[in-house]
Amino acid sequence: MDSTTEGEHIEKLEKEAESLKIRLEDERKKLNDVTLCEVADRLQAINCINVKPRRVLKGHQAKVLCSDWSPDKRHIVSSSQDGKMIIWDAFTTNKEHAVTMPTTWVMACAYAPTGALVACGGLDNKVTVYPLSLEDDVTTRKKTVGTHTSYMSCCAFPNSDQQILTGSGDSTCALWDVESGQLLQNFHGHSGDVMSIDLAPSETGNTFVSGSCDKMILIWDMRSGQCVQSFEGHDSDVNSVSN
Repeated sequence: MDSTTEGEHIEKLEKEAESLKIRLEDERKKLNDVTLCEVADRLQAINCINVKPRRVLKGHQAKVLCSDWSPDKRHIVSSSQDGKMIIWDAFTTNKEHAVTMPTTWVMACAYAPTGALVACGGLDNKVTVYPLSLEDDVTTRKKTVGTHTSYMSCCAFPNSDQQILTGSGDSTCALWDVESGQLLQNFHGHSGDVMSIDLAPSETGNTFVSGSCDKMILIWDMRSGQCVQSFEGHDSDVNSVSN
């Protein structure tokens, strides 16, 4: 098969795939007995909720890209495009720690379940863990746990301080051992940048969900490294997922 014939064959297959997608969408619509707008019209109007800010935390010099609450429900960690990670006391609005990273765009941060550690990463491709102590400079005890081949976009601790889960622009998610830095599991399945991950709310904590620039949402088993469910329906990047 010469290049011209091969190109025509590929173009034909692409048209067939697009036609099948349209037919599939039409069949799905036939199963819908009512539209969302029709359902909404039947509901009573909900009174406006008056939401007021309780505290304003000021200190970053650029966009805040990520934040996470501590398990003690008092402290917050935030990361920013200014290259800083800040630990806040949400009651007093004081900064308890301010860490300057070796790169700008600190895209991800997370508290460990005990509140004794925080993790962060970004354009440096690394996930770095910081033990927290009011007496010590946290930067002196930092540890680089793992490294991706592209930027780190998100991170989360499973149900212990011993492991951390990361998502990256290299299209993978990874599970790392915090103490040794060993890669415990790699999760391959996305064809675009992984933008968000979230752990399933269970005692075992063996399942998580990921969203990607490939428009897909995947659910993973951390023990096997396998994708156990996938969802397709967005027309563009999936920037955030939550359980």
